[in-house]
Amino acid sequence: KMFSKIFAFSLLFLSSKINGFVYQSMIPKKNTFCGRKTAKIFMGENSVSFPELDGSDVRIGIIKTRWNNEIVTELDKGVKEALDKCNVKKENIFETEVPGAFELPLAARFLALSQTVDAIVCLGCLIKGETMHFEYISEAVSSGLMQVGLSTSCPTIFGVLTTLQKEQAEARAKGEGNHGVSWGFTAVEMGLLRMSALGQSKATGMGFGAVDGLKNEKKKEEGKKIGF
Repeated sequence: KMFSKIFAFSLLFLSSKINGFVYQSMIPKKNTFCGRKTAKIFMGENSVSFPELDGSDVRIGIIKTRWNNEIVTELDKGVKEALDKCNVKKENIFETEVPGAFELPLAARFLALSQTVDAIVCLGCLIKGETMHFEYISEAVSSGLMQVGLSTSCPTIFGVLTTLQKEQAEARAKGEGNHGVSWGFTAVEMGLLRMSALGQSKATGMGFGAVDGLKNEKKKEEGKKIGF
């Protein structure tokens, strides 16, 4: 009887170890995305992970405002930090500026229609004042930038901070909380998605991939100078 109890206990212990191993093996490893390394970007209490991105062939446009220039300059640094990590070439980065956030959608549309970039990052900062001006501009800019992306098929990243206080903007534009970094990664990822969808990258067999009639689109654009 004693032997039977020991044998039964041993089987139970071994079974628990095996089940535990199987369970652990089913849990995705941290900082992986489809088997690739990822970068986790923290934005306040939230975070977003990005797969390892090769942006060596991606062309990025950056449009920034002169309004709240100090904040926007820090966001711009964050974007370029991400582009550098994705191996985006300096000659493939076009940068221009506009007076304020309200001018961003039209400038982004001009750049998108030039067909010389694969994604656009629009940078600005709106801080709540005493009037409704903040609400009107915020809604107009966010809606306008989305329409640019939808109407031109050029990913247009909403990189505009909309805060109630200057301190909130500074916390989101400096140091580890710099939102510009995530916007830079987003631009590269969406630029790659656009290239894949339009047949400007290797065919995948299904989903986004090379499409007849669009395969030579990239070659047609290669001789065109980036930007306006």
